[in-house]
Amino acid sequence: MTQVVYNGLRFKPFISAADIDRRVKEIASEISREYEGKVPLLICVLNGAFPFASDVFRSLSIDAEITFIRLKSYSGTSSTGAVREIAGLSEDIEGRDVVVIEDIIDTGKTMARLLDDLRSRRPASLKVATLLHKPEVCTSDIVPDYVGFSIPPAFIIGYGLDIDGLARNLNDIWVVDDNR
Repeated sequence: MTQVVYNGLRFKPFISAADIDRRVKEIASEISREYEGKVPLLICVLNGAFPFASDVFRSLSIDAEITFIRLKSYSGTSSTGAVREIAGLSEDIEGRDVVVIEDIIDTGKTMARLLDDLRSRRPASLKVATLLHKPEVCTSDIVPDYVGFSIPPAFIIGYGLDIDGLARNLNDIWVVDDNR
């Protein structure tokens, strides 16, 4: 497939499923090495990080637990600037090693809010793994510990990333094609 169309926007291939799979395994290996002998709790930020979190979790060579939290800051193709918690964290994380699994960090506002909340619950350690990072548009001081790919500020879909709820199930990541 050379392009896909969603909501009248054309998208072209950006990051292949094979490249995603390779980076997921590398990140899982890093996490496994760092937490060897421990049982970290992975917190998946729904909905977008679900495929990434699932693949990382299944690729770990250590025991780990996983839980989910749901935040919302996007509408259509852009961030609203406001972060809403839709489904919260019910686990006690005090004294636990925690790794937040996110699909994308662009402005960093959502992650900054989440990390502030998690720090107040006194985990033993707190790290962030993100599949995608847009450092050029990051307005917070968030520096993810594990990054799949650093990308330019463009709108993307696939592998969990959506446009109004659609395209999350695409295996590759696609970027909006400005040369329509």
